[in-house]
Amino acid sequence: MTRFLGKSVLVTGAASGIGNATMKLFAREGARVLAVDIGAEFEAIAAVIPGVETIRADVGLSIGVQAMIDRAIERHGGLDILVANAGVSGGMADLFQQTEEDWFSILQTNLVGPFLAIKAAGRYMIDHNVAGSIVCTASVAGLRAGAGGPAYSASKAGVINLVQMAAQTFTGTGIRVNAVCPGLIETEMTRFIYDGAKARGKDAEIGRLNPLQRGGHADEIAEAIAFLASDASSYVNGQSLVVDGGLSSSHPVPRLPQPPSPR
Repeated sequence: MTRFLGKSVLVTGAASGIGNATMKLFAREGARVLAVDIGAEFEAIAAVIPGVETIRADVGLSIGVQAMIDRAIERHGGLDILVANAGVSGGMADLFQQTEEDWFSILQTNLVGPFLAIKAAGRYMIDHNVAGSIVCTASVAGLRAGAGGPAYSASKAGVINLVQMAAQTFTGTGIRVNAVCPGLIETEMTRFIYDGAKARGKDAEIGRLNPLQRGGHADEIAEAIAFLASDASSYVNGQSLVVDGGLSSSHPVPRLPQPPSPR
């Protein structure tokens, strides 16, 4: 498929997990991709993927965000799609264990970062009459409690509201802003969950709380992001697409025993 042929795409948090899978998907489908992360290690990985260039930038700072937007415009002649995916988990410390510094650090990346990216990309798109698409990575942790630490969950709830506000702000421009809300996905960020379950011999129980009874894969979230970025979702705006195997479709309830099979 070449549904993004010739499109200029910027993906943050591209070193691993969902961002890495998304970067590769867009490149496979013909996009010119600028991959963004804060570390240097991902550059060697991205360098061997046709259509992908890299830049190191701190997406929680306006100077880093502007640098990545400018690079995409300079190298690819514009910007059509922004995927604001970069994020940190902050671990599973509870409300009393987390510090003020923890909250500042987590929200700086997870919420201030998408705000700055939407602002900079949106300004370019408006000034150049680009009916672009912006997709942010939120989380089911932003929908209700129980899926992440306090600061992480609050930051993702903020992202969900941010895309709604941004969609309204861009009224009449043709720019669409949406979010994807992953459930439990096996990535570097969730590695401690998977490793802990395996160490206890409980790896078969990972993801058993959702109706599909499994964890998700980064490629599945990348496909959802690509849908929201593509013309196939041309009438989807200001929404948060939940991709969690059905986890959030119900309040927590005990599993009812299955009726015996008829003889």
